[in-house]
Amino acid sequence: MKAAVKAYLSEIGRRGGRKSRRVLDPATARSMVQVREARRAYRRFHAECFWSYDPDLRIEIGDVAWVADQLMRQGGREAWLVGARLCR
Repeated sequence: MKAAVKAYLSEIGRRGGRKSRRVLDPATARSMVQVREARRAYRRFHAECFWSYDPDLRIEIGDVAWVADQLMRQGGREAWLVGARLCR
């Protein structure tokens, strides 16, 4: 690899690395994890707890409590445990 190409790739890699770093406060990071877990639980327990809802429903931060409630009301023991973990 030529030195000019190597220097160019090094520079754009360094610039991209600086740009892509983001700092999240703990509350935002926690809510992102909650949404991700609620989406995963919705897909996993759709046939058991959410059969009357659209399978492609987009779960947002405001829906996390609803997903947890439905899991704990409609699901079995495993769904209840996942719902309880979402309530934390």
